[in-house]
Amino acid sequence: MNRIKAVLEEKGIKQVWLAEQLDKSYNVVNGYVQNRAQPSLEVLVRIARLLDVDVRELIVSTKHG
Repeated sequence: MNRIKAVLEEKGIKQVWLAEQLDKSYNVVNGYVQNRAQPSLEVLVRIARLLDVDVRELIVSTKHG
């Protein structure tokens, strides 16, 4: 699970813009945003840089307790 959708909404950034910046199709980025697919670590780091956030802000913690 990732928080890409939440961060895009917080920053008022459109998926189309992110897709263009990553040189990926809208469908690929939409898959990330909808959590149907997870980006590679390399792509996740690029997304974090583009959105000006720490990469950890894009990841949903699975740690319990």
